[in-house]
Amino acid sequence: MERLARLVMHHRRIVSFFWIAMLLVGGYSASQLTDRLTIDFSLPGQPSDDAEKQLVKEFGAGSFDTYVGVLTVPEGQTVEGHKSEIAAAFKSAQESAPETRMVDLASTSDLGFISDDKRTTYALFQAPFPESFGPGVEVQIEPALEKAAESAGFESGLTSYNMLAAGGESEGPSVLLETLFGAAGALLVLVFVFASFLAFLPLMVAAVSILTTFTLVLILSTFSDVSFVVQFLIALVGLGIAIDYSLLLVSRWREERAHGRDNEEAVVIAMKTAGHAVLASGVTVAISLIALIVVPVPLVRSMGIGGILIPLVSTAVVLTLVPALLSSIGPKIDWPRVRKEGTASKGWTAWARTIVKHRTIAVAAALVMLVLLILPVFNLKIGQADVDSLASAGQPFETAHTLRDKGIGTGVLTPMEIIAPAADADAIAAATREIDGVRMSVVGGVNGDVAVIDVIPEKETVDSTANPLVDGVRDAAEGASDGEVGMTGAGPVVQDYFTAVYEKFPYVLALIAFITFILLVRTFRSILLPIKAVLLNLVSLAAVFGGVVYFWQQGHGSDAIFAVSPTGAITFWLPVLIFAFLFGLSMDYEVFILARMREEYDATGDTNAAVITGIGRTGRLVTSAALILFFAFAALASSPGVDIKVLGTALGVGILIDATIVRALLVPALVSVLGRWNWWLPDWLAKLLRVEPSPLAPKEGVRT
Repeated sequence: MERLARLVMHHRRIVSFFWIAMLLVGGYSASQLTDRLTIDFSLPGQPSDDAEKQLVKEFGAGSFDTYVGVLTVPEGQTVEGHKSEIAAAFKSAQESAPETRMVDLASTSDLGFISDDKRTTYALFQAPFPESFGPGVEVQIEPALEKAAESAGFESGLTSYNMLAAGGESEGPSVLLETLFGAAGALLVLVFVFASFLAFLPLMVAAVSILTTFTLVLILSTFSDVSFVVQFLIALVGLGIAIDYSLLLVSRWREERAHGRDNEEAVVIAMKTAGHAVLASGVTVAISLIALIVVPVPLVRSMGIGGILIPLVSTAVVLTLVPALLSSIGPKIDWPRVRKEGTASKGWTAWARTIVKHRTIAVAAALVMLVLLILPVFNLKIGQADVDSLASAGQPFETAHTLRDKGIGTGVLTPMEIIAPAADADAIAAATREIDGVRMSVVGGVNGDVAVIDVIPEKETVDSTANPLVDGVRDAAEGASDGEVGMTGAGPVVQDYFTAVYEKFPYVLALIAFITFILLVRTFRSILLPIKAVLLNLVSLAAVFGGVVYFWQQGHGSDAIFAVSPTGAITFWLPVLIFAFLFGLSMDYEVFILARMREEYDATGDTNAAVITGIGRTGRLVTSAALILFFAFAALASSPGVDIKVLGTALGVGILIDATIVRALLVPALVSVLGRWNWWLPDWLAKLLRVEPSPLAPKEGVRT
């Protein structure tokens, strides 16, 4: 790190000009990237994905989202009395988007398409998979249906699961607006920390990091699909990570300057200490995101690849651009110097002394709080959010309520499609119609020797509670046919996602924990500290998931704060994403705090003194860094989609839990309790990992 610091300072102009060029190129890349992003929810190798491909091949449309068009005739009249006008209206809507497949009363003659009061009917529209993020065929179907309904004197509406999930918004959320919101919150924290114009330096570093990452993702998108979610992760997670890393390095530089070091020597020491912690943290975050890359799901894998670039690019920018700027303009922009860095924070030092004095009570209090947060996690359900939680206003919301009020229910939003030999279609429809929980089952189309049977459940099949129904429909279909039968739709897809994502995830988790352990052994020169760090990270994650279940799945507060009803389940791709990011981001604070404690212990040989000084020096930084990340994730939670809200709040609250209960209370208390055993690294392991050994010291207070 010293060699790197001196190399960067010697070539600081070249380094600065390089990153300025990357900033400009990144601005162009960001403007081009949106159109290159994809929405890919496929599950290669899973039965539902194979059936989906066959459905698209034979009938031109898939089951990604089912649009439900609704028509209601005037009071005192019935659907039966207006069959021809209703058929014409739905036909007109279908012709406005000829690539869609439509199933309605006219095409099936099934009375299940008529409401209990005989005044409302509906049609199912399925379209090809969308190629980009934004409005789909609803912009064609809805006005055509409305026009045809008005001319016939009917009321009309259109809804779908994804229209409801968008929160009634016709366009996607603005990445730029959310990033600016997060940056504004971060600036407030930085002004408090530095009380000088240095507050703007981490923001500049964040801008370079984010836009450089956009350039790399643009290159990646030329030979690989990249999910639209990646742009939010880069902008907001990148904002938090880059600022946090800059904050740590700049603060240590400031401290060394306050101790009388000249400017360049202060940069070198900051790089040897804080820079080393930044490097370890960046690699740790990147390692945790391996969990996303090994998952055989394109959506999750692309988020993992994009996510890994965030800490790696941020680390590279911080370890090169920051020392270049500090060595040149650092002292000039560190004005006015209101806050002094020569001594540790009095408040955090007093807090650390209290923790050390009452360490057993502190450990017990922290564990009680964590257990209370963890308890709800045992009710976790994986799937998709309930329809009721997706929107609280708008035309799709009103149409969904019409379906429910008329006795049709919201199961029509998540039909199951069965692909089977045409000769067995009627038998399959009859057999699946008898399954408890099925509203109706109709032959939705025939193409040569292949037919599609649409099975409409009474309730939406979006989580694990629908598994018995899905299995029952599958068994009935296979029992009624001698040929090959495939099934797709929301219920089967949720089942297959769970299999694809979580079947081998415990092994991935174990591998990541082991790699992280090895990295931290080298960083801390200790066996016990890395074990404790990994275990506490897992405990912290369990607490986060407990909070997510309590707040979102069970709805204790989601309606009051976000006007979102209980989701009933957590979307299948969210837990693995939350784990991957929080495991790495939370470990950042562990590295920052323990690296400083290790440094102080090496200087004094006193564990309690190391705890007090370490917390006194890092407490304000870690809390400020957590607040910065919290503002970034709060911006993410402002998106209209429920899934993005869940992701943003989970990451934000997770960071706060980790920075307060875990790192500010439990970590220093445990280090104090464990004493000299924290710092032990035997010779044989040190040689294996090529680091300096750390023999077990005599009992503290006893000199030899």
